[in-house]
Amino acid sequence: MAKAKKVKQAKTITFSWEGTNKSGATIKGETAAASIDVVKAQLRSQGITPKKGKIKKKGGSLFETKKPITTGDIAVFARQLATMIKAGVPMVQAFDIVGQGHSNPSMGKLIMSLKGNVEAGGTLASALAEHPKYFDELFVSLIDAGEQSGALEALLEKVATYKEKSEALRIKIKKAMTYPISVLVVACIVSAILLIFVIPIFADMFSNFGAELPAFTQFVVSLSDGLIANIWYIVAAIIGTVVGFKQLIFRSKAFREGLDKLYLRIPGVGALTTNAAVARFSRTLATMFAAGVPLVEAMVSVAGAAGNSVYKKAIMNVRDDIAAGTTLQASLSTNKDLFPNMLIQMVGIGEESGALDEMLDKVAEYYEAAVDDSVDNLTALMEPLIMSFLAVVVGGLVIAMYMPIFKMGSVM
Repeated sequence: MAKAKKVKQAKTITFSWEGTNKSGATIKGETAAASIDVVKAQLRSQGITPKKGKIKKKGGSLFETKKPITTGDIAVFARQLATMIKAGVPMVQAFDIVGQGHSNPSMGKLIMSLKGNVEAGGTLASALAEHPKYFDELFVSLIDAGEQSGALEALLEKVATYKEKSEALRIKIKKAMTYPISVLVVACIVSAILLIFVIPIFADMFSNFGAELPAFTQFVVSLSDGLIANIWYIVAAIIGTVVGFKQLIFRSKAFREGLDKLYLRIPGVGALTTNAAVARFSRTLATMFAAGVPLVEAMVSVAGAAGNSVYKKAIMNVRDDIAAGTTLQASLSTNKDLFPNMLIQMVGIGEESGALDEMLDKVAEYYEAAVDDSVDNLTALMEPLIMSFLAVVVGGLVIAMYMPIFKMGSVM
């Protein structure tokens, strides 16, 4: 333990370097090490002849921001590490190769931190466990199983595939939700601009007419006056509502469960939520079961990856049933509202044939494709509703402003 602490406290410096490979091509990169001599030694061990090396300057542009580590970065790291280990490259050297000159400096530092822990005598799983922000319990459990079984490269490949599929699923769901929200936000901004800046100009012009305004126009003018007079209160109320909503989601389990139940009942959104949850359930359980993780233990990670508190609660109930001796198929059958018949049947076939992970992989592929269909259906459902909303709100404001002009034209 004392040795591991020393490694954590060891000071490393990021060096920028330039060198040539065996083909004579110039290569540039960055490496975190204790000294420039260590960097040169590492480069030579990789067949790179160092030419230049200097400490990377800190700071940079005033607008430079720290690039976050994404799920895609983690998936690529797992895939690259699996390839290196499969090729017989020692793990510590593999960390150097994968981490050097990484396009994301934050990911490069994380890889160097993992390297330090492994060099100190720790396992890869224990090194990953020290960074729960990037490597969840499922990731660590699979790597631990791979190290114990001697099939680390195979498990790294499975983790990479799982992360890639999960990220693709997340992007699809985000796409489905982003489009309507973006359009509605734009509609609200356009409406606010009309009410605050355009309508007052028309109102001043109408006041010179001396004639009574149509009721709808008068309503819009009053709405504009009210918005301008209370603009900061309205802005504060909107910000407070958004912040309060987020706080409720993070802090109130009851509110979160109620919201997740609502998602399952909304037309279009419900189908998308169900398909995504079943896809995650199947993909996660298939990955963990194939790695040799016991079913009861795997269910904890499966529940955590569900993405919906209603499904999470149901999966934990399934876990309790399995622990009591019930088969997975029998337990899923008690909750057909959440778990579709296809999943239940495929699980039954998998349990009887001893190919549960293969059956679950097939189910995952089916429901991941179903998510695509759900996204398309939801978009098709939302487009006419959004267009109607825009027509009513923005079009209504424009009509209200021109009604007095039309009225004057008819009188003349």
